[in-house]
Amino acid sequence: MHLPAAKVSGYVALMIVQIVFLVLFWLFVRYHKGAMPMAIGGDGDGKKESEPLGEGGISKYPQFQDVQVMIFVGFAFLMTFLRKYGYSATGFTLFLASLVVQWSILMKGFLHLEGGKIMLSLESLIDADIAAAVPLISMGALLGRTTPIQLLFMALVEIALFAANEFVALNVLKITDTGGSITVHAFGAYFGLAVAFILRPSKDQNEAGKHEGPTYTSDLFAMIGSLFLWIYWPSFNSVLAQDTGSERAILNTFLSLAAATVSAFVVSAIVSHENKLDMVHVQNSTLAGGVAVGTVCNFLIGAHGAVLIGIIAGTVSVLGYRYLTPWLTANLRLHDTCGVHNLHGMPALISAIASIIYASQATIEGSYEAEIWKVFPAWDNSLADNEHQAGIQAVHQLYGIGMTLLIAIGGGILMGAILKYTSFRNLQKDEHHLDEYFWEVPEEKKDE
Repeated sequence: MHLPAAKVSGYVALMIVQIVFLVLFWLFVRYHKGAMPMAIGGDGDGKKESEPLGEGGISKYPQFQDVQVMIFVGFAFLMTFLRKYGYSATGFTLFLASLVVQWSILMKGFLHLEGGKIMLSLESLIDADIAAAVPLISMGALLGRTTPIQLLFMALVEIALFAANEFVALNVLKITDTGGSITVHAFGAYFGLAVAFILRPSKDQNEAGKHEGPTYTSDLFAMIGSLFLWIYWPSFNSVLAQDTGSERAILNTFLSLAAATVSAFVVSAIVSHENKLDMVHVQNSTLAGGVAVGTVCNFLIGAHGAVLIGIIAGTVSVLGYRYLTPWLTANLRLHDTCGVHNLHGMPALISAIASIIYASQATIEGSYEAEIWKVFPAWDNSLADNEHQAGIQAVHQLYGIGMTLLIAIGGGILMGAILKYTSFRNLQKDEHHLDEYFWEVPEEKKDE
């Protein structure tokens, strides 16, 4: 039995964390110069140095809004498919993301200090929103099987590991990952799966819980989340792209999503029971193209390349839901509630492989021209175009996904052990996938 004081103590600890954030923001965070008033005696043209905002100070704001919708609406509603876990899916998404965006600004900022201070800009908020996707992806693997305190503690630690991994990948290894398939999707998926593996049930409790499933209405709500994610995914992939790569990212992402959607519907009808469409495939596998094209979204892959990636991603994702997820549950007792391995994990690996292939074929003349060093940061701009440089970038992509998987899985195993074997309360099987243990739920819902 767990006393009310034990339940409240975790929330009190989180309030203390928020106060610590307050102190850190006060001590270290300052507005970027582009957000500061112009000095008296300035040139009067109203322009400031504010690269993150773009010319005129507003160019990135619409995409920032799109990413906000994906994080706070798309992810939240996508996870409402569980019949009695809608409050938690939407509420904890808001809680977790609000906590994580602050922590991400601080963690990433400490890795890029300017004069001992963290410069706050719109780009900082965009980066923080994208970072929030990482623990939300992990949350999908664990949905309904952890307490909110376990979930939020996991998110704080995961963001620290994510920020360190991303810094090394982008600034040391100099990989290219504009849409975040490697550093965001792969990291979040395999971290969450590693935690889920450590928290797996015993053999005699491996069967699905009685509330681990949808209703007609909950599936409709989840479909709303899917549609929001589908519509705004081109903004997620393109918001950090540079120059003409930004438009390519939009074009490639849209085509990949469209191709993945068609493939998901077709393959779902082929492999599902009685050849009927499976709503799980429609809600999730239709989005796999956005993940699979993420790392290469700003590459010159051509419309045909984007469509091919989408077809592969949609097909692999549906097959994963149909065959791989049940196998993992039956044989490894790995319960991936939302199927993040099929939506984020495997499509991210497809994206990493695609980046290795396309990077190895990159050239300057007649191809990337003056943007080669912005698309492929491992290239040495003092050297002429040659196959050696293309090979170096390809190898760096391989190192990047390898390191990401190592840190994500290793960190997830450690986090799972902490959540399972320390003083954190672990839910019993009859407490899984139920709002009523954490929320005030209307009586009529309890009686359903």
